[in-house]
Amino acid sequence: MTRLEEFLSLTSAMHRHLCPRQVLGVRSGMAAAALFGLDLPQEDKRLFAFVETDGCFVDGVSVSTGCSLGHRTLRLYDYGKVAVTVADTATGTAFRITPHRMAREKALEYAPESSTHWHAQLLAYQVMPASELLHIEPVELRVSLDQIVSKPGVRVTCSMCCEEVMNERHLLVGGQPVCLACATTEVYFRPTVSSASAGVRPEI
Repeated sequence: MTRLEEFLSLTSAMHRHLCPRQVLGVRSGMAAAALFGLDLPQEDKRLFAFVETDGCFVDGVSVSTGCSLGHRTLRLYDYGKVAVTVADTATGTAFRITPHRMAREKALEYAPESSTHWHAQLLAYQVMPASELLHIEPVELRVSLDQIVSKPGVRVTCSMCCEEVMNERHLLVGGQPVCLACATTEVYFRPTVSSASAGVRPEI
């Protein structure tokens, strides 16, 4: 079994099927290995991945690179794009990898016998040269990898909600630690009236 087949088997097991975006994720991860000269999937935390959509593409990236939320080596910026930026935490060098704009059209040339465009992409993306499948460009990160990785073991208690905050994800307000949820109105959740009145969490 080739590395490609191994990675595709792993990601298809997670979804109980294989789709073109999973293949794109795996091929993107394998391209990262070539770019940095690393043996992937990694067993340390040298490579960091920024993905721009959720879903099956991310699982393909994860199985081929070893980057994951659980290992704190993957972050999602949900732009709704099939794209990943891979960065070397040792050097700061980064590359953004996206599908080549002509990849879908080229897929029909590599799998002309396919009954649908979807099946053509599924087959062709596994055999197309990386130069025809992917667009790779060097980029400069506008976020700090050091801040994202932060210092291990740092924990504070938010002075407003009394919840624990890890990885330096807090602000100091009046010299007191405040979690990001309490410090902003742009939080993704809001306590119900009953929980707020019961003192579970203050109103934001």
